[in-house]
Amino acid sequence: MPKLKLQLFLMLLLGSTLAAPSQAKDVIDAALYQGLEWREIGPWRGGRVTAVTGLLSDERTYYMGATGGGVWKTSNAGNSWSNVSDGYFGVGTIGAIAVAESDENIVYVGTGEAPIRGVTTSHGDGMYKSTDAGKTWKHIGLKNAGQIARVIVHPTDPDLVYVAVQGQIWGPSDERGVYRSTDGGDTWEPILRIDDETGATDLSMDPTNPRIMYASMWEHGRTPWFIKSGGTSGGLYKTTDGGDSWKKLGGGLPQLIGKTGVDVSASSPNRVYAIVEAEIDKGGLWRSDDYGETWSLLNNERIIWSRAWYYIHIKADPQNADTVWVLNAPLMKSIDGGKTFETRSAPHGDHHDMWFNPKNSANFINGNDGGATVTFDGGASWSSIMNQPTAQFYRVITDNQVPFRLYAGQQDNSTVSIPSRTFGGGIGHEDYFPVGGGESAHIAFDPENPRLIYATTINGTLTEYDDVNKRTRPIKPYPEYVFGQQSKELKYRTNWNAPVVASPHNPEILYYGTQKLLRSDNRGVTWTEISPDLTFNDESKQGLNGGPLTPENVGAEFYGTIFYIAESTHTAGVIWVATDDGRLQITRNGGDSWVDVTPRNLKGAQINAIEVSPHEPGVAYIAVAGYKMNDFEPYIYKLTDFGKRWMRLDSDLPDDNFVRVVRADPEREGLLYAGSEDGLFVSFDDGDHWQSLNMNFPTVPITDLRIRQNTLIAATQGRGFWALDELTVIRQLNVNLSDKKLHVFKPKPSSLMRWGGRTAANEGKNPPSGVVFSYFLAEEFEGPLSIDIRDTDGTVVRTYSSEERDFDRCVMGNMTPRLAFSMKYPPMKPGLNQWTWDMRKEGLTCIDDIRLFAGFSGPTVTPGQYSVSVRIGDHSDSASFALSADPRVDASPEDYLFLDAKRSEAATMLNELLEALDNARIVRARIEALVLDSGNNAALKALSDKAINKLNNWENLVTQTGYKTYEDEDSMPPMLDVHIRHVFDVINRAGAPVSEGSLQRLSDLREQWLITKAQLVAITETELSQINEWAQENNVLHVAAPID
Repeated sequence: MPKLKLQLFLMLLLGSTLAAPSQAKDVIDAALYQGLEWREIGPWRGGRVTAVTGLLSDERTYYMGATGGGVWKTSNAGNSWSNVSDGYFGVGTIGAIAVAESDENIVYVGTGEAPIRGVTTSHGDGMYKSTDAGKTWKHIGLKNAGQIARVIVHPTDPDLVYVAVQGQIWGPSDERGVYRSTDGGDTWEPILRIDDETGATDLSMDPTNPRIMYASMWEHGRTPWFIKSGGTSGGLYKTTDGGDSWKKLGGGLPQLIGKTGVDVSASSPNRVYAIVEAEIDKGGLWRSDDYGETWSLLNNERIIWSRAWYYIHIKADPQNADTVWVLNAPLMKSIDGGKTFETRSAPHGDHHDMWFNPKNSANFINGNDGGATVTFDGGASWSSIMNQPTAQFYRVITDNQVPFRLYAGQQDNSTVSIPSRTFGGGIGHEDYFPVGGGESAHIAFDPENPRLIYATTINGTLTEYDDVNKRTRPIKPYPEYVFGQQSKELKYRTNWNAPVVASPHNPEILYYGTQKLLRSDNRGVTWTEISPDLTFNDESKQGLNGGPLTPENVGAEFYGTIFYIAESTHTAGVIWVATDDGRLQITRNGGDSWVDVTPRNLKGAQINAIEVSPHEPGVAYIAVAGYKMNDFEPYIYKLTDFGKRWMRLDSDLPDDNFVRVVRADPEREGLLYAGSEDGLFVSFDDGDHWQSLNMNFPTVPITDLRIRQNTLIAATQGRGFWALDELTVIRQLNVNLSDKKLHVFKPKPSSLMRWGGRTAANEGKNPPSGVVFSYFLAEEFEGPLSIDIRDTDGTVVRTYSSEERDFDRCVMGNMTPRLAFSMKYPPMKPGLNQWTWDMRKEGLTCIDDIRLFAGFSGPTVTPGQYSVSVRIGDHSDSASFALSADPRVDASPEDYLFLDAKRSEAATMLNELLEALDNARIVRARIEALVLDSGNNAALKALSDKAINKLNNWENLVTQTGYKTYEDEDSMPPMLDVHIRHVFDVINRAGAPVSEGSLQRLSDLREQWLITKAQLVAITETELSQINEWAQENNVLHVAAPID
């Protein structure tokens, strides 16, 4: 039944409990905002990678598959990585990659990571193929495969492909087992299938005989509270006819068998290694030396097969049959055929995949929870993982500093505090730091003064971090050791992603979620229970979290816990609490009493986020994620009257795309943002309609959204943090704008603060430094397009044009190869366009043939009210905006007026100098022409030689004519133009108040300029006057004076 019809049916059935959706409104034309761009913040710190491969022909080229961030490629052995799947893939989770050995332009990718975490794991959408080495891709089927664990391509036939389909995580699925394509992925056939709960988790091909393959079949599945791994249906299978038939291998292998990794020794293909999950005395490394007919357990140590569902990976050295590697939490190597292992170092732990160069087994690539890393010396040294922006973040919260910072926990890494923007360069490694807690953190603090930072992590850990003295203090309310325990035996059940929040009314009050809500008023020294158990408290789901072979009690499967806490920003003590087993409750008296306001039929799905309306005290929005119940539909609810009524708001969101978070815009009521498994959405009518807000956003799951200082922040599960800076455009959109030929959006309030410049490698991008103008053109127009900025008096302070002007040509003409640049012009394409004003007035006077390396940019404007006008053809529109002072500057309005006067004085002086120099050059050229026209008259030549010599000397006083390249400044003295430009720049950059030294230097230069100018006047009154007297006597044109 369609969602809207189901809603109406429930309204009749349930009466007043379900509120009716509001009347449908027109949808906003996406062309009005599609020109906006998301900005990548980073960090460049690798996230989980479970698929890697390389090329036989090029030891510098490799591919990696991130578990949320897509497919990446390096052509320099891991020195840098580029995403190659954006714009082509429907999902970001990658399970397997294979390059065709016989045609390395052909690359196959299976989506859906194989290590099936209960958190931060996404389902795939099948297979993709590239025929041009990753430049372009197409989807080639197996859409319902869920997770794909391995892809193998026949060594001589690039169209013959085998795929290990592990299947869906959260429920039975038909598309499981080993699949084969003989036509390059156009069609697929299942060639090994057991049942709807047993999938293929590994494949290995005999490199000497590709008709021989071994497949690992795994009986498995998940619920929110339990991971099933093992049974009698799985095990190792072998084919000797390319997959037409399969035989289950015995030969001593366990019958009750779990996840198994398998690999054939390329140097001795009779030897097959298997890492096996089984009963406690049967699990470990098994080996066959007779092509799988018989097997021996060589190593039973738990370290090589622990936490089997997440690891169980094995790789045989292609050149040495006795060398084998096991990938687990540590990376381990055996050189005696698997009998003993030693731990090998790597840049990160939790290892999932390796690809060996078959020609040189000391060269391989490793994929782990910290990224992908390449070695050429057998693991003694590795390429960096700090060059991959693929971090998986669980949540995000922001403070209110300038610039504001983002805080979150990264999967299998530390927490991070990273600035939204920086003052120099890009956003680099030196700009972020950990703040206590750990990978799965919720984080809390006073947003106005984030000195004390509270962060959670796995196992109910809670810390206080002091950002001043750098002390981290554990403040867990009841410090029980959680690992290995059943949650029903604990005093407090906490989620892997346990929430902590600070009260928006008094940040010294902390709330912490277990199965009960706890409160502390003294930085965690004491805690008070202010609620009963707010979950459904089903003890049948609080026991062992894994089986039948490997118990999994680390906390990730703890169920029946508080998952989200939100105190109303309107009234203290009004607190909404959501649980991971689908319960929503509210207190309006600080916890004295609680009311269950859970919408019907959540069926145990976790309520992933709560958003209290910033406009209406009794309204809240919730995002319900049912994926752990094998339900991938989007669920967004709006609750009114403090939860007495509710309604669904997701009727036109895409199916199979569950929502994790919904946020309400604090300025425009009814404007909502939603983050889903596959992208971002916006609603302009309180959820009646949803539209894509992806623009240039990559294909990656969204885990959280926050709005701060007119910026929308997105946390992702595989691509770090992103920012939409020009949220003011979204807030101004309405259906009537589509009828306008030209519309200028009101710029957001800006300050004179300037942000970082050029972004280096492995750095996040800063926003433009200046005021961003956004304007919409309904169609293609003939230019030019002009932009005028006016001050509060209506005076034009800056003009831009879409066409080249004389000033632009002059600036470009003075460019040197050492300081090469290009001019940019306001765009005028149909749709939304943007242009950044650098907050400067018009440029200085530009003259030809001068080396003023500091450039010709004009002075910065002062704080105040401004307006922008855009004109093209017969159409024009304008908008006003405020430009405030740099908040770091302590200056009065009078200081700014004085600053403006001094900047103008310096600029005027430099303009006078440049104009005088240009005129002096013109005079010199005219004198030379006059002499030539006179036939080199001796009397005139004598006068002209004297004048030209003095003009040359004067020019050498005001500019360094020897400058040819930037480095010449190091060896030749600067002249007056450089000195004036320098003091102008110092005054301009320092801002108000103007320093005494700058005023003195400006005064000295003014005196020097007056003297120098007087010298030119003297040349005019003597030498030039004599030339003009000769010209008058001889009845020829005289030469104009270079200066008044």
